[in-house]
Amino acid sequence: MAHNTGLVCHERYFWHDAGSGAGFSEVNPYAQPDRHPESPDSKRRFLALLEVSGLADELTRIAPRLATPTELQYFHTPAYIDRVAAISAAGGGVIGDSATIGPGSFDIARLSAGGCIAAVDAVVTGQVRNAYALVRPPGHHAESDQGRGYCVFGNAVIAIRHAQRALGVGRVAVVDWDVHHGNGTETAFLEDPSVLTISIHQDRHYPTDRGQLSETGQSAGAHTNLNIPLPAGSGHGAYLAAFDQAVLPALLRFQPELIVITSGLDASAMDPLGRMMCTSATYREMTQRLMAVADACCEGRIVATHEGGYSNAYVPFCGLAVLEALSGRRSAATDPYLEELMSMAGHDVLPHQQSVIDAAAALVSEIPAGR
Repeated sequence: MAHNTGLVCHERYFWHDAGSGAGFSEVNPYAQPDRHPESPDSKRRFLALLEVSGLADELTRIAPRLATPTELQYFHTPAYIDRVAAISAAGGGVIGDSATIGPGSFDIARLSAGGCIAAVDAVVTGQVRNAYALVRPPGHHAESDQGRGYCVFGNAVIAIRHAQRALGVGRVAVVDWDVHHGNGTETAFLEDPSVLTISIHQDRHYPTDRGQLSETGQSAGAHTNLNIPLPAGSGHGAYLAAFDQAVLPALLRFQPELIVITSGLDASAMDPLGRMMCTSATYREMTQRLMAVADACCEGRIVATHEGGYSNAYVPFCGLAVLEALSGRRSAATDPYLEELMSMAGHDVLPHQQSVIDAAAALVSEIPAGR
């Protein structure tokens, strides 16, 4: 069955300047500067593969817009917003832990958040069934008062608040499959019972002090946060087991009206900043599983916001798999790396991985049940 799938993208996203870098190192006199990991390249190549494969022609293009100051304040403090604007206007600089912007980045980051808002608008109003916001800079690490981990504004947080405050959406679920923990999104909703946040990530990667099983929400939001910190080296089998045994049961119990995927593609076996073993097949099957839940809970309404992913070669094929699944279409393109990656040892679920999945699954029964 084919689906009407929306795509948000804009040339301006590729013009955000994150500065130079040396892996994930901070400034160090012995770390030779290199191209920043969060460069435009993997996103440009993702969009290029959509076009070359012909899938882009089957998608509904959604124009982004600038997020307003009021919308940015759904999550961020006025002082932080003003600081980002001032640093951008002065030519760029540091806005937080591992977060740097360049000239013009303030408006590009507003366009990134606004692109996610536009995707939510299109899905919730029925213009499209689901949508992918291929935006930059990313957002899931940003905190209310600082940038973090290459992120400027909390794109998904702002879009969810827009859905609730402007469009009347009630319960929302976030599934974050970025290799890094979605600390900013978790922080935003930690005390909010209307949003279920789920993060499946590499254990103690970034931030190293966040994303543990023990953090399940606070106050009114108790039991509405689920972390699945998989050990480094987890692959196709571990991720799908985590979905089948923890992620999907949690969503079905919560019964959201909208599902938001914070879609980092850096858990792939080829990513330079992660140590996981996912393939395009993993992303395809995770997306298909989420679509089945969305069909059961919320009329298929899914919005994906692009986050990390640093393999220029492999991000495009993982992203294509997600969009092929969302749209119900298969393009002419094939993943040239898939057979070799799936032949590598380590894709079966190992006992130390299963123990984490079991612990996460045991928390599902405590999630507040929806309608």
